[in-house]
Amino acid sequence: MSDTGFHGVFPYLVSPIDAEGRVKDKVLGDLVEHLIGAGVHGLTPLGSTGEFAYLNNRQRQRIVEVVVEATRGRVPVVAGVAATTTADAVAQAKRVEAAGADGILAILEAYFPVADAGVEAYFRAIAEAVGCPVVLYTNPQFQRSDLSIPVIRRLSEIPNVRYLKDASTNTGRLLSILNATEGRMTIFAASSHIPLCVMMIGGAGWMAGPACLVPELSVRLYELARERQWEAAFELQKPLWRINQAFAKHALAACVKAGLEIRGFAVGAPLPPQASLDAGARAELAELLHDLDALRKGSRIGTADHH
Repeated sequence: MSDTGFHGVFPYLVSPIDAEGRVKDKVLGDLVEHLIGAGVHGLTPLGSTGEFAYLNNRQRQRIVEVVVEATRGRVPVVAGVAATTTADAVAQAKRVEAAGADGILAILEAYFPVADAGVEAYFRAIAEAVGCPVVLYTNPQFQRSDLSIPVIRRLSEIPNVRYLKDASTNTGRLLSILNATEGRMTIFAASSHIPLCVMMIGGAGWMAGPACLVPELSVRLYELARERQWEAAFELQKPLWRINQAFAKHALAACVKAGLEIRGFAVGAPLPPQASLDAGARAELAELLHDLDALRKGSRIGTADHH
């Protein structure tokens, strides 16, 4: 698929792995089909929801292959690349692009802190190793060495570094990034309380784990924001925030996987040593999903025209 500009809702996909460590190809393919049918604008395997830090390279590569095969070019696939070494990241990026991914979500894993020069060199090496668009990923909650605004500004001058997924939830920082990159960088929000705010300041959408569970509502929120129906969008953003509160209370991958199991996708448990949701948390999540399904059906959101 040629890059005509990533935009809209990109669910972060879970990584279904069986007891022998094999990717559950059919389950993942069925999830891809479901999400595309719900109107999402792209798919992102191997993000935080995809438990990238718990997978080996063979598993990561197979997940990308399955998603690309199942997508069949209908929406762009932006696959996560994460490593502690630059050489590993570059090798991953080349393999992901060769597998047919339309873009790369570039993530820096770090055990020891890395200075700005090293952070910049890491992302620059990834971008220079591939021809596809690169999305920079910044998440100060989980990353030991984050992208500073001066580094983002310099990286934005690389032709294929065109997007940033920012999970800081700091709209002031986003405005600073937009100002510093002077139109060269397109911003995606995280799945938090600010997707609507990010759209209001010029963002292109959001890359979100919860969109796996509520794709129609997520797409409708994006459409309302794109149509500048801010009041209606805000009224939808409020109940959607409840699902983020659940993820803040419990673990992200465990919540999304449990929610998908409730929805009939046999994605399995989060990878050890992560724990599954207990019975009480699972019941709480099931009730929340039931409420959001009622909202979707009652407002006919699922019948919206998807673009």
